[in-house]
Amino acid sequence: MNKQEYMETAEHTILHTYNRFPLVLEKGEGVYLYDTDGKKYLDFAAGIAVCGLGYNHPEYTAAIHAQVDKLTHTSNLFYNTAAGSAAAKLEQVSGMDRVFFTNSGAEAIEGALKIAKKYGLTKVGSPDYEIIAMHHSFHGRTIGALSVTGNPHYQEDFQPLLPGIRFAEYNNLDSVKTLINEKTCAILLEGVQGEGGIYPPTEEFITGIRKLCDEHELLMIMDEIQCGMGRTGYMFSYQKYAIEPDVVAVAKALGGGLPVGAFLCKEAAANLVPGDHGSTYGGNPLVCAGAEAVLDIFAKEQIVENAREVGGYLYEQLDALVEEYEIVTAHRGIGLMQGLVVSVPPASIINKALEKGLIIISAGSDVLRFVPPLIITREHVDEMIAILRECLEA
Repeated sequence: MNKQEYMETAEHTILHTYNRFPLVLEKGEGVYLYDTDGKKYLDFAAGIAVCGLGYNHPEYTAAIHAQVDKLTHTSNLFYNTAAGSAAAKLEQVSGMDRVFFTNSGAEAIEGALKIAKKYGLTKVGSPDYEIIAMHHSFHGRTIGALSVTGNPHYQEDFQPLLPGIRFAEYNNLDSVKTLINEKTCAILLEGVQGEGGIYPPTEEFITGIRKLCDEHELLMIMDEIQCGMGRTGYMFSYQKYAIEPDVVAVAKALGGGLPVGAFLCKEAAANLVPGDHGSTYGGNPLVCAGAEAVLDIFAKEQIVENAREVGGYLYEQLDALVEEYEIVTAHRGIGLMQGLVVSVPPASIINKALEKGLIIISAGSDVLRFVPPLIITREHVDEMIAILRECLEA
């Protein structure tokens, strides 16, 4: 099939829940993607912060091939060699004590909410407990994840949602304090707000949340789905502030492109017992082999350190654009998770970039998002900036 036939087939067969760009991708190599016409694109989206190792990394690919040749599925009625090994390495880099593997970030949030709900039932003594989440947050599209997503646009057609959710302002500690009462059992926040417009936390805010949770015996739940796994220049964003949450949701770059997520917790929060939770594919040996390979490669090739160093260079280059172009009104972010606020529809710039061989995406209604593979170099940043300048000038 040609490009048009691929797109027409998808439009007639796949439920139309996405407005896709007219691009049919076929293969990738390093930090570049290629479409069905053979056109090359510099990728600064990484499958929405998923492909941290880029494409066709030889060691990662070899690990997946080896597991395919051995075993792809067993169910959780049995142990498998990959899940325990991947969990042990994930515990080591996160500082957590327990791991439950899921298939996605939204499922990781669902598991974290189950921990919070069971904790709340014990703490409050009735189902009349409350969870504090943040305005402008995004945690996924399942009903539980939507309930704690602070954006009415995503929620309005799916009411009623879970009760007992109250919303505070991100980076406003006082707004959190005013919501805490005897019914509160947990506070949920992203390590960096992603879909909400690329907002990192202030140190005062995130350390203040930890302190509030300690004072009031609340669970601190961190959504590290997009900002975790090295994206901020730290394996997990909370490590920048020398704190540890009670529960962590992770996905995206954990699998390097395979569908795997996890919720992690400290031993004191590990309150789920047999029968409380499960997943047919969770802990699947194939995806866990991929996750283990990702963790091994991160350590061997110093991927997190590269994200911090090159992220600093990217910050300097993007920051300069605010002074140079009137339509670029602000810049924020950390590591290799950054955003430019623009006064024109982001899609107009994204489409121009695609024409010139650059893939970037948006966050919210006015932000260009830059979440490239974590293996990029300064030379790739220079290449991206040159193309972006052409688009902004156009």
